[in-house]
Amino acid sequence: MTNEKIQLSVGAGSGQRAFAAVVGGLFTVFGAIFVLLPVIADRLLARLTGYGDPFPSYDDARDLPPGMLPPDLTDGSGGAPSPSRFVGLCGLPFVLLGLYLLLRMLRTAAWLEGTRASVRGALGTRTVDLATADVHGGAVAYQAGGNAVVRVPTVVARDRDTGRRVTIPLQGMGLATLPPYELRALADAITAGRPNGGRDADVHVLAGQLRSMADNPLGR
Repeated sequence: MTNEKIQLSVGAGSGQRAFAAVVGGLFTVFGAIFVLLPVIADRLLARLTGYGDPFPSYDDARDLPPGMLPPDLTDGSGGAPSPSRFVGLCGLPFVLLGLYLLLRMLRTAAWLEGTRASVRGALGTRTVDLATADVHGGAVAYQAGGNAVVRVPTVVARDRDTGRRVTIPLQGMGLATLPPYELRALADAITAGRPNGGRDADVHVLAGQLRSMADNPLGR
């Protein structure tokens, strides 16, 4: 094994990234407009009605009774935001959803450095040493349009000490599987220094399946 960094061909393709960028951007923009619109409307209404015109300075208002002071010069409830501003908070989930879509599509990546596999998601990166982790095969279901669901095989590795887990899909960007070189690198990483018997025997079986996929990339 070498410590060469191998970028795995996971994540969305360029077309999917562009689509996600458009959808995420629209959610973010419309959500931000929904949040800011009540604030802008309040200020515009105050200007049209003349209410809330600020005094040039506090000295101009110091002789007024407390009940006649403008809201921005009092410490009471008069300075509280109007109810319409709280309505604008309903747009925050759309802003957060749009940002999450953007981050997930643009940041998702996975790579190998020696036997250590790193998977980066929308908000963070997890790293697990495949040579010492509990490794097994799995599958992730993706919606493929309409009612069609595609199950993509994965390699799931869980660190025995910390419980940290990474999931590596075995399907590349626009490909039926990861390229053969990447499949063999995964197989070598999960079997490096691992005994053949006991609970590790199944890991060698999984590695053999990865090498078979690499030797038969057309699936025939």
